[in-house]
Amino acid sequence: MSRTVAAHLFSSVNGVVESPDQFQFDAFGPEEGELMGKALAGVTDVVIGRKLWDEWSQYWPGADDPFGSFINPVRKHVVSDSLSGELDWNSVAIDGDPLAYVRELKESDGGGITVTGGIETVRSLFLGGVVDTLTLTMHPVVTGKGRRLFDDTTDLTRLALVDSAITSAGNAVLTYSLRA
Repeated sequence: MSRTVAAHLFSSVNGVVESPDQFQFDAFGPEEGELMGKALAGVTDVVIGRKLWDEWSQYWPGADDPFGSFINPVRKHVVSDSLSGELDWNSVAIDGDPLAYVRELKESDGGGITVTGGIETVRSLFLGGVVDTLTLTMHPVVTGKGRRLFDDTTDLTRLALVDSAITSAGNAVLTYSLRA
């Protein structure tokens, strides 16, 4: 039986997913926290890009909040060309092709798998077909600039809407899969 792989990013209306801390917190309330809690329930493994792992491994081990309680003990698999083997913070560097690695991880024992970032990691794993669902929490804000999940280099890709919700803060929570 295959494990489920999900990714979740925060987005502006104009598609920016870079630095969501710059635009999301005034529109993140209890409903968003509840949705995040449900999404992370049962997750035993996290796939994360090296840059984000570098940032988070410096911050989260000392943080005492609900996300810290989740991210600190969970097993982290780091997409990196420069790291190898076992790492600090209950982490291991992915050896070889990340798509093949996550395909193999899906077939191993354990709970859910989530891909937390970075942008290139989420994009390549989703478009490569190993991420089952991609949830975008679209915040009611337009950012002037920033990196988008899908840019001019992304080929035409059809998606299927799997689930949707609108929160009282005005966020559209949209969950997609690749359309067959």
